[in-house]
Amino acid sequence: MLAMLSTRSTARRCACVGAVTLALLGAGLPTAAAGGDQPDLSRFYRQKVTWSACDADMPKDLQCGKVTVPVDYARPRAATLDLALARYRATGPSRGSVLLNFGGPGGAGVPVLAADGREFMDLTNGYDVVTFDPRGVGRSSPVSCGLGSDQASAAPDGSVDLTGDPQAALKQWQKIAAECGKRSGPVLGHIGTVDAARDLDVIRQALGDKKLNYLGFSYGTRLGAVYAAEFPDKVGRLAFDGVDTLTEPLSEQGLANAEGQQTALDGFLDWCVQDIACPFGQDRRAAGDQVLRLVRSLDENPVPTDFGGRLSGQDLVGAIGLALYSRAMWPSLERAVASLIEDGDTRRIEAFSPGGVALPVRQAHQRYDGGLVETADVPLDNLPAAMMAINCADDPDRPSAEQFTRDLGRLRAEYEQASPVFGRYRLTELLMCYGRPKGTDFIREKVKDLDTAKMLLVGTRGDPATPYRWTVETAQRIGSPAVVLDNKGEGHTGYGSSKCVHRKVYDFLLYGSLPASGSSCPADAAADPNG
Repeated sequence: MLAMLSTRSTARRCACVGAVTLALLGAGLPTAAAGGDQPDLSRFYRQKVTWSACDADMPKDLQCGKVTVPVDYARPRAATLDLALARYRATGPSRGSVLLNFGGPGGAGVPVLAADGREFMDLTNGYDVVTFDPRGVGRSSPVSCGLGSDQASAAPDGSVDLTGDPQAALKQWQKIAAECGKRSGPVLGHIGTVDAARDLDVIRQALGDKKLNYLGFSYGTRLGAVYAAEFPDKVGRLAFDGVDTLTEPLSEQGLANAEGQQTALDGFLDWCVQDIACPFGQDRRAAGDQVLRLVRSLDENPVPTDFGGRLSGQDLVGAIGLALYSRAMWPSLERAVASLIEDGDTRRIEAFSPGGVALPVRQAHQRYDGGLVETADVPLDNLPAAMMAINCADDPDRPSAEQFTRDLGRLRAEYEQASPVFGRYRLTELLMCYGRPKGTDFIREKVKDLDTAKMLLVGTRGDPATPYRWTVETAQRIGSPAVVLDNKGEGHTGYGSSKCVHRKVYDFLLYGSLPASGSSCPADAAADPNG
């Protein structure tokens, strides 16, 4: 799931452009993950990042670079790909680097750090603050499914009809999977978190750090946990915020997300109806019904957008879901829905969309040589395409067509009960892996009972995307290294919204100071979203 800090569409449209070279260091470096004989990776571990200025529209004090990694770690002499990096230099004595991942999966790190770097400037008191575009994401060999094109007209936005023939829906998703394979190049087969965690270790060495110091949000917590399982001796100070599940199948994850988002929507409507400008009126009971009617109306008759696309009801649901990540975004959501209802203006809703709201596909130059792509060549559907690919690569379950058809009625009832608004959107996601190879069972089977340095896990009680129980369950899986911080607040993740959480994470990363496991941060005084 995307962390709150990674949902800004303007940030996702940026990229880092800089002339970067790689130099070789001395020998004697680690060559593989723990666990036995592996192919020789020494040439990747001898890299050093050469930093230079980023693109002109990025902050002047942000520097950009790259590292090279093998597409397939089992065949390191074959194809490679470059990963885009960015950093803010430490302002004081530096203990090395802290690496950030903002979530997703499928979220590019470089544009988010460029747009929201102020959130992390205090970490430069002791670190270079570094982020990256993971493999298959952003400028790092971005994957695409051609979503929005005639060849792949069914998008992962709930537009696949599950009320009719289930077999037809499965065929649509099988068609999407085939199109993803045609458009994405060799990285698609090696895009999962297990490979991305190995990339983290190459980045760690290229930055000159003996151990990995890391701050991961949402999906970034899954990535960090997998790293800890693969490289236990290289774990420095790892902090996880908005902790992802390591065990639940996609069907259970979807239900949890639907329930969490419905709770967040109820909170938004409670607030909205107290405002005379609320587009759903001042009757709370009627407001919930109006949301559902609006979604259904747009599903039946999508409205045109300024760029030649269409906004459907499920596009609206996806946009609302992201807007509910933070109470601070409620006023913007209220205005966006009002503009849509009153004027047919989709632009403000599109700003919340995770994947571009049914935009025509950018016919980008297809490049499979592994080099960083230009900003203009990042496909507009890269985020949803990468999200599908990574989640499927991490999930070993592949229900048959017969099993899905048999279970569909029960699943539909469960999802609609969890949320009449978000249920269909989340149910459709269950099909996204149909037609794709079976994913790894490494995360479920191996990421447990770790023997590493202590790590901090932050869970937020009112998180609509990563429920607090996932923090507790993941801590139990990790074992004795896990220290849980219970944030009593609301919203997705706590670092950017809770002063207490921010301070606890800062103290751990900078000074190694950990709270007692199970201790809590009180909810900050509820601020009026209207300021």
